Amino acid sequence: MDAGALEAIISQKVIVALKAHDAERTTTLRLIKNALKNKAIEKREPLTPAESEQALATMIKQRRDSIEQFTKGNRPELAAKEAAEIVVIEEFLPKALDEAGLAALVADAVAEVAAASGQKPTPKEMGLVMKAVQARLQAADARAEGRAVSELVKKALAG
Repeated sequence: MDAGALEAIISQKVIVALKAHDAERTTTLRLIKNALKNKAIEKREPLTPAESEQALATMIKQRRDSIEQFTKGNRPELAAKEAAEIVVIEEFLPKALDEAGLAALVADAVAEVAAASGQKPTPKEMGLVMKAVQARLQAADARAEGRAVSELVKKALAG
């Protein structure tokens, strides 16, 4: 879905949330809309679907970092607010792969790189394997957190 359509959907959801008097959801939806709009202004042209996804993924990463900080700072109510925002943001992203699905993708990518080079890739070829995993994720219209992908790739290459 292109960025214009995504923005229209978010605008409709803001109206629904306003009518439902759901203040937290309304605030989060407005944050999403503003983040996408700011990214487009920064770029000086409409965002591609991949750029929209990247902007939303960045928002999720920021909130995960905030949750970590709030948890360390003994502020569970703020951490809960950030977690609720993540749930709303994830509605607009492709489904995240579970650990088993991601592990299978990593295994396929390692096998592909091994077939291309004729030997099992070493940790030095981590970049090649990461690129192959990212390409597979994009082809499957799925997503995964970069940290989880790199940990699985490291395990696969070390083992």
